[in-house]
Amino acid sequence: MTIFSSIFGSSDGLEKAKSTIKWIALQDLGQLNEIINNSHEKPVVIFKHSTRCSVSRMALKQFEAETLQCNVFTENNIDAYFLDLLEHRDISNEIASRFGVYHQSPQLLLIKDGKSVYDVSHSDIDARELKAKL
Repeated sequence: MTIFSSIFGSSDGLEKAKSTIKWIALQDLGQLNEIINNSHEKPVVIFKHSTRCSVSRMALKQFEAETLQCNVFTENNIDAYFLDLLEHRDISNEIASRFGVYHQSPQLLLIKDGKSVYDVSHSDIDARELKAKL
């Protein structure tokens, strides 16, 4: 482990495996239909992450830590999707188009009833704010 990876985490996206959030990998455009359909039953979160960006990595780690502190992800109350932007830029572009948001990285979206009702990026990503929007 290098000094940078010990500070910022690995660049391969594996840092999400250590999370207590049960991330669902967003790897197929068809999953966007699933997200829209599921959002009518319960809220859906999409976290868009650039695995080579230290700012994105820090935002992800901070968000995951905050979710533990404020208990955002209780059992089965939210579906949480994780998008690796470097692997799936086409999906990110489709998210921007379908939900009417600008592409950002990192970016957090809350989808309810098929629509993005909350989207933030960079240092504005805050688990407490997300919890308030639920």
